[in-house]
Amino acid sequence: MIGVLLLLLLLPLLLFIAAPQIRKMLSNGVCTSTAQLPGKVAVVTGANTGIGKETAKELAQRGARVYIACRDVQKGELVAREIQTMTGNQQVFVRKLDLADTKSIRAFAEGFLAEEKHLHILINNAGVMMCPYSKTADGFEMHIGVNHLGHFLLTHLLLGKLKESAPSRIVNVSSFAHLLGRIHFHNLQGEKFYSAGLAYCHSKLANILFTKELARRLEGSGVSVYSVHPGTVHSELVRHSSFMRCMWWLFSFFIKTPQQGAQTSLHCALAEGLEILSGNHFSDCRVTWVSAQARNMTIARRLWDVSCDLLGIPMD
Repeated sequence: MIGVLLLLLLLPLLLFIAAPQIRKMLSNGVCTSTAQLPGKVAVVTGANTGIGKETAKELAQRGARVYIACRDVQKGELVAREIQTMTGNQQVFVRKLDLADTKSIRAFAEGFLAEEKHLHILINNAGVMMCPYSKTADGFEMHIGVNHLGHFLLTHLLLGKLKESAPSRIVNVSSFAHLLGRIHFHNLQGEKFYSAGLAYCHSKLANILFTKELARRLEGSGVSVYSVHPGTVHSELVRHSSFMRCMWWLFSFFIKTPQQGAQTSLHCALAEGLEILSGNHFSDCRVTWVSAQARNMTIARRLWDVSCDLLGIPMD
């Protein structure tokens, strides 16, 4: 009995000591590319925290001009200075981008296009998760509005520059949560029924469908596009859910650090010879399986058309 009690008392300490090795075992994927990026330009959304911050830091370390595109400019400036100090690269900039407001997205794109002649890497990293029901400035349900439509519009506005700068790459951060996702065209804005958890899943499915249809449309353009599952990562993404914060705390020993979570995004942005895999979904730096819904190109094309209609983008 005493031995069992002693074990229970020591278990948290043992797990704490073993945590780095546990995380290492669960984080198989590491970006091994040695590519250097002097003269290259990258935009990372949501790079003022978490995976986005680590992604921006690594791109800056390799010599790229990096734009931190985020809603909280003050926090972004602190991160930019931190990255500049750590990497010695002073070409790290912060620009306002609120993906819940199409006016902000258009203003960001207009400013960036006026400022830069090239764009080689676009990482659509920002996102929201398990928000109480709410709408964006344009009346879209928050998850589909920010996670899908916001990045859809941003990519559309920057696509010309990406084509001019080819070879270039787009990385859309999705999630294994897409497995539970469905695209309910009759309830895309969650007005008929709503679940915060499922709304996130639906938006992550939309990220993959967008990636696949975009890759099809970009064949031969020199622009390749990938979706990624970063893994279960300790980040601010769960800030809207007390339950998820509790789960993250309970299983913190098994959750990736933001640096580990950034590896697959970096792999897809940097790895040599990846162009032939455009349109694929990656996890732990390798192509991985997606659900039948995520492979349905009829749904992907319809979602594309519906997204264009909602955003006022001419359909071709």
